[in-house]
Amino acid sequence: MPLNPRFLLAAAMLAAGASAHAGYPEKPITFVVPFPPGGTTDIIARSLAARLGTELKQTVVVENRPGAGGNIGAQAVARAQPDGYTLLLSTAGPLSINQHLYKNPGYDPAASFAPVALVAAVPIMLVANPSAPFKTVAELVDYARKHPGKLSYGSQGNGTTSHLTMELLKTQAGIGIQHIPYRGSAPAATDLMGGVVQVMFDNSPSTLPFVKGGKMRALGVASPKRVKGMEDIPAVAETLPGFASEAWFGLVAPASTPAATVDILNKAVNKILSSADYKQELAASGTEPLGGTPADFARYRSAEAAKWGEIVRAADIRLD
Repeated sequence: MPLNPRFLLAAAMLAAGASAHAGYPEKPITFVVPFPPGGTTDIIARSLAARLGTELKQTVVVENRPGAGGNIGAQAVARAQPDGYTLLLSTAGPLSINQHLYKNPGYDPAASFAPVALVAAVPIMLVANPSAPFKTVAELVDYARKHPGKLSYGSQGNGTTSHLTMELLKTQAGIGIQHIPYRGSAPAATDLMGGVVQVMFDNSPSTLPFVKGGKMRALGVASPKRVKGMEDIPAVAETLPGFASEAWFGLVAPASTPAATVDILNKAVNKILSSADYKQELAASGTEPLGGTPADFARYRSAEAAKWGEIVRAADIRLD
């Protein structure tokens, strides 16, 4: 009995796909970071890229493509060939928040990407210029109430966790502080230290070196309680009960990337995240390795999108 031509075509396509990815990776892999160099996303991406390159015996390069709160870099990966050679190492902003802020971010965070792995979570730290007239969260709130319109805060960009975490603080404390968005953590930190802005939330791997060097003053962490290794920094929740926010980082590929390729990447990333030396490296900045299956990451991203959507609506934030 002759075989159905459609069956033959499907079998040929499956065989071709398996053959094409049997030796994956056969060329360098690119991590696209949708923020400038020097920030936490960049730091984590470069650290993971170096170890992934060793694990897969292939070069992994990091390409920074900042702009539009991470949308530019996310768009680039969403439109890339789904072959496993262009990946997005991103924060909650492009993957769970921007869909609520922009009418058309240029991609669908659920449909445009294939989840690879949830990489890590880091504490978010509330920091101030050392010359600011407040040294605690309570003093910041009191100063902002007595001097409306005088304070400004920097953020990694519109829609980022550093932006929305401060909006959450403003709402909960009932204060007003002017928002000045930057294209990433590094330029915002530069202006904080220069006195252009007085305060900001940023991820601990970015801020901790400046705090230790006396160039920033730590007011608190946004975690529900004090962070191990940074117990001298109080939780914001000690002043504003129930206050909590954290930054997370995940790796995704363009949608339709072969499942076999995603599986290779997922297993390699999980192996790195479970290694004792990498855990020790991350722990120095309070960073927690996560990991898990692509399905785990998909569920987490969806839950985060729902959570941040409520915060965006409550704060009535729209960026277009």
